[in-house]
Amino acid sequence: MRIEVKGRNLPVSEDLREHVAKRFRKVERQVSELAVLEVEVFEERNPAIADDQVAEATLHLKGVTLRARDASPDIARSINLCADELHVQVKRHRDKRRRRREQRAAAAAQGAEVGVAPSEGETFLGEAAGATDSGGQTGVSSAA
Repeated sequence: MRIEVKGRNLPVSEDLREHVAKRFRKVERQVSELAVLEVEVFEERNPAIADDQVAEATLHLKGVTLRARDASPDIARSINLCADELHVQVKRHRDKRRRRREQRAAAAAQGAEVGVAPSEGETFLGEAAGATDSGGQTGVSSAA
């Protein structure tokens, strides 16, 4: 995963870059090597806002973009909160993809079973139950 750290009206030190890399390792293990993480840190200029240190993270994955934004009085805490939030989103996204893949595989396997003729000793449900309508014909319904 490629990590880009940007500072808006705030200098980005090497310590800050290392902290970002350390905190986003959990996310890095969960995503592809082709993913791009953009972390932008900035300071709110409004003195009425107590949580003035803001961190925004944008993770570009194949087909989806995940975003997280957190603010606190300390920039390191903002990054930590942002990393945790993004980790939850990545985990939810992976679980959703896994469930969809398993459902498609199960549906494909079930579709393949329906298209296959029964082997010896097996019968279709209609034949096993002797489903006949009042006219004595098997499998034909009479619409009046």
